[in-house]
Amino acid sequence: MKVLGQLAFLLLLGGIWCQNNRNAKASSKSTKRSGGNQGGEVGQSPPEVDLTPGNTGGTGNNRGTGGTAASRRESTAGARAAGQQTDDMRLLFLKNTQVTCNDGTAAGFYIKEFRGSRRWLLFLEGGWCCYSKETCDSRYQNIPRLMSSSGWPQTKRGSGILSSQAEENPHWHNANIVFIPYCSSDVWSGTGPAPTPPPRPRQGREKERDRNTNTTEYTFMGSLIIREVIKDLIPKGIKQAKVVMLSGTSAGGTGVLLNIERVASQLEQLGAETQVRGLVDSGWFLESKQQRSPNCPETVSCSPEDAIKIGLRLWNGVVPDRCRQLYKRGEEWQCFFGHKLYSTLTSPLFVVQWLFDEEQLRVENIYMGGQSLSEEQWQYIQNLGRELKNSLRDVTAVFAPSCLSHTVVTKSNWMSFQVRGTSLPRALQCWDRSLEATRNNRTPAKGCPFHLVDTCQWPQCNPTCPALVDQATQQELTLLQMLVAMGLDLQKLGLNPQGNADSLASMVSNGG
Repeated sequence: MKVLGQLAFLLLLGGIWCQNNRNAKASSKSTKRSGGNQGGEVGQSPPEVDLTPGNTGGTGNNRGTGGTAASRRESTAGARAAGQQTDDMRLLFLKNTQVTCNDGTAAGFYIKEFRGSRRWLLFLEGGWCCYSKETCDSRYQNIPRLMSSSGWPQTKRGSGILSSQAEENPHWHNANIVFIPYCSSDVWSGTGPAPTPPPRPRQGREKERDRNTNTTEYTFMGSLIIREVIKDLIPKGIKQAKVVMLSGTSAGGTGVLLNIERVASQLEQLGAETQVRGLVDSGWFLESKQQRSPNCPETVSCSPEDAIKIGLRLWNGVVPDRCRQLYKRGEEWQCFFGHKLYSTLTSPLFVVQWLFDEEQLRVENIYMGGQSLSEEQWQYIQNLGRELKNSLRDVTAVFAPSCLSHTVVTKSNWMSFQVRGTSLPRALQCWDRSLEATRNNRTPAKGCPFHLVDTCQWPQCNPTCPALVDQATQQELTLLQMLVAMGLDLQKLGLNPQGNADSLASMVSNGG
């Protein structure tokens, strides 16, 4: 049961923070469960694996036997000829067969074209990462679609900002939409095959050091996949684009931070006169506060910072040049954190971040709706909101509700969340108008806000927050009900529900 619990934790963890599961060894990389579907829906399955349940299993194929890109493109064309719904995105594999998923199968993208549109939305899928042989073997065994394309469906249906329905996606439904599946496990930072493992047995400290580096058979090409997708979109008109928005959730959001300058430079070199923008959803993390075990990654207590340090070597990872120049060799991992990277970026960026991000809390072993919560953990939750607000103070375009959740832009109900009376789609439209006005030397219109950070201090003080759910009963609870259910003494914390009713109502009205 202990192993199953750890695996369930890993499956739920959809953010960047990589947690090593030392007990979940991969028993076989050559056989996997069957389950490759012919269709899928993007953005509906929480928290980060953006597919319907039928697409989250294994592939039924052996590792590295996903077929050639050419033959699989023919299969895609055949499915198209058989007839598909016009709202579906269709799968295409990269023309450059040397740029692959972790297991050597072809990388690719899903596309829904809108003829005549000069706006492009490129979306990077999220889904955590792996940073050692043990974590990558476990990931390959349990979530193979995040490391291999051999089970990807031929089509996908987008939701939220990926939807082609105007009522669900009022401002981007008529753009060319490209969904790039995550199969590189490197937070979209990898630039080549993993280095060759050392040729001789190691002893003592050398052996310990090698365990933390590159003894794996996988390839990590996340950044190269983005580059090749751009190349393959040239015949489809991306060079004529007016706006290209690189977007992503969780690890995909961090991937936007790491790659937006590179994408802008690539399009400029191609002669495009497009403005490249970034949309980062739930990828703006803070460093961990916990003291961790020094023998990472041999325990599940590996910190996010240590995991990224180790991963960068394994992935041949790259960070933006201007940020890298700020840090000495070996400190490049700091560029994975938005609050350290943001000031070095030149491309416009919009940050969407829940102030009480569930994945940030899980890094600290805090599970809202779980069995228990200590007073110290409650204090950390409150401090997290304040620290995230401070980190977003200088961000020009931001939407930060005071809620407990993770990811938003691909949720079908993304229009329902508001900060100070403005919805996220409306804030994005205001940002878009401001950027267009600036490009055309006009004064941006007033009364159209896009720097929106909740002012109330409590989790869930915004009345439009997603509901909290008790994991045991699946019942919706208020914050105070959940704190009681998790064993906290409200009066001891100064949170008497009767005595605080008026102040709570005041915070809600001010925050929402």
